[in-house]
Amino acid sequence: MAYATGPASERPGPGHPASVVVVGAGQGGYQTAASLRERGYRGRLVLIDDEDELPYERPPLSKAYLHGEADETQLWLRPVSYYARRSIELVAGSVTALDPDARTVRLADGSVYGYDHLVLATGATPRTLAVPGAGLDGVHTLRTARDAAALRSSLGAARHAVVVGAGFIGLEFAAAARRAGCEVTVVEALDRPLARAVSARTAEHFTRLHRREGTRLLFGRRVAALHGDEYGRVAVVELADGDSLEADLVLAGIGVVPRTGLAAEAGLRVSGGIVVDSRLLTGDPHISAIGDCAAFPQVRSGNLLRLESVQNAVGHAEAVAARLTGTAGGYRELPWFWSDQFATTVQIAGLNEGHDTEVVLGDDPDAFSVLLFRAGELQAVESVNRPADHLAARRLLDRGVVLDPVDATAPGFTLRGHLASHRGGTEVPVG
Repeated sequence: MAYATGPASERPGPGHPASVVVVGAGQGGYQTAASLRERGYRGRLVLIDDEDELPYERPPLSKAYLHGEADETQLWLRPVSYYARRSIELVAGSVTALDPDARTVRLADGSVYGYDHLVLATGATPRTLAVPGAGLDGVHTLRTARDAAALRSSLGAARHAVVVGAGFIGLEFAAAARRAGCEVTVVEALDRPLARAVSARTAEHFTRLHRREGTRLLFGRRVAALHGDEYGRVAVVELADGDSLEADLVLAGIGVVPRTGLAAEAGLRVSGGIVVDSRLLTGDPHISAIGDCAAFPQVRSGNLLRLESVQNAVGHAEAVAARLTGTAGGYRELPWFWSDQFATTVQIAGLNEGHDTEVVLGDDPDAFSVLLFRAGELQAVESVNRPADHLAARRLLDRGVVLDPVDATAPGFTLRGHLASHRGGTEVPVG
């Protein structure tokens, strides 16, 4: 699909940059452009991406799209007419060079775009398996719409799928593959699923869930090689301990690498991501970085971190748009995340950067919340099939409402009730 170019924009408002170029049209890049126009920015606005697609949502790629419940047009964030009406120039191309002194970006086709302000929303690239046979047909990653389309096509004929990595993407795909009738084996190097993302209690729930649905889970195991058939298609996954798994489809769900090359080559600071301050500015006052590629100071600890979530990308984009149109302030939003697997939804409020105490709310093994504390302070709440807890937790954490872990163990305690008590009233609905 060729990108459309909107009509010429008007003169920018007082104090606004004359032109803004956004590199990357994922959720963050799209939202930057949309928020700028919503805030009255009238200067030239260019959105560049190396995928020849309209900006689209990524979360459904591992859920509704793989299940066949959504098509490509339903993934679009906006139809093509939206960009024309708002004078947002959509450019399909790969940016190969950034010149901060000249304030220009150069594309692979030789075209050059000048900017008064540049927003790097370059995202991340999936890690690939570094083992023999990783290039065989039938070996996939899942990041882009093209990746998802290839996977959805392969699922129709696959009988034995092997997922390498038990993170969110790996488990979401495993759920989709089981729904499609595949035999699924998940191979994880660590001792439990989602080990870097959730508590042991929540991880245990997802272990039970996937095994109950027929998924085979192998923990503490590593892939040594992939072997193909006479047609060059993957057929066997060889494990480091010598075991072999039959496979006609393999998904590598082993994380991503932030796309920081442009920034590094331009002399911007990179450390686990493109380093920005609380305003999402790099060391160059004319360049911001947002979303999956940006390492920014966490609101509580001040530690630099990089988050991969829609909420983070949207929040970053809105903060940058506000700054560029004259609203001061930094990015201080509470992180939150979610994942759907089978009939289960886990929602996480806050950020667990290490905890020493866990309090579990709820007696149902399939519907509970885990409150994570460090030194007596609530850090994060993981809610499995308890959406009201999640909404209350977000408000508690966002407002800095104090909660003692001992109080959270009291009979009849609820997050909603605790929130209501700090409003000076009786318990009220949150959802």
